[in-house]
Amino acid sequence: MTLTRRAFSAILSMTGLAALVGVSPWRLIGPASAQSQVAADVAKPSPLGDMALGAENASVTIIEYASMTCPHCAAFTLQVFPKLKSEYIDTGKVRFIFREFPLDLKAAAGSMLARCVAKSDAEKYFAVVDTLFKQQADWAMNNTVESLKRIGKQAGLSEDSFNACLKDQSTLDGIKATQEYAADKLKVNSTPSFFVNGTLVKGETSFEGFEKLIKPLLKA
Repeated sequence: MTLTRRAFSAILSMTGLAALVGVSPWRLIGPASAQSQVAADVAKPSPLGDMALGAENASVTIIEYASMTCPHCAAFTLQVFPKLKSEYIDTGKVRFIFREFPLDLKAAAGSMLARCVAKSDAEKYFAVVDTLFKQQADWAMNNTVESLKRIGKQAGLSEDSFNACLKDQSTLDGIKATQEYAADKLKVNSTPSFFVNGTLVKGETSFEGFEKLIKPLLKA
C-alpha cells in the first residue's frame, strides 16, 4: 500500500505517539516462534542499500532491525553499541548493519532524515541515528517535524532539503519495504532484533551477551 502525503503529514503534526494508535500502516506481527533463516534471505540488502560499519570480510556480521522511536533500541545504541564498536567493529572482527524497522510514522520520518543527511555515507548515517536516539524523548514525543528539522539543520541539511526529504515517497517506500520484508520473510516482530551470522537474537541485549555469541564465531 502506498502512503499518501496527506496522511503522513497529518500524523507527523500530532504531538503524542498515542495519537498513532489505530492509524499506523506499519504492521506489527504477532508473536511467532523463532525459525532458522536462510542465509541468503538475511543477507539481502535493504532496497535503499545497507548502512554498515566494519570490514566487509569480517568473520561476524551483526544486522540490527530497529525503530527510531523504540526506547530499547535507544538503550542499545547508547549503552552497548559504543563498546561493541570499539572492541569488535573498529578492529575488523565484526561488520555491523543497521536496518530500519519503524513501528510508527514518526520513526519512519526519523529514518528518512538519517537517509537524507547521509546519502551513501555510513558514518554520517550512524551519527544521525545516534543523535536521534539521544534526543528520542524530545522529537518523538513533542513537535516531531520542528524537532527533526532542528536535528537536520545541525547535520547540515537546509530547510528546503529537509522539506524535500519528508516528501520523498521513494525513500518512505524503501523503508517500508525493508520493514515488511523483515516481518514477512525473516519473522522479525519486535525491536531491537538482531541477526548474528544469520541467527536471530531478539530483544535488548547486553555487551556481554553479544560477546558470548561473537567469540565462538571468531574461532570457527
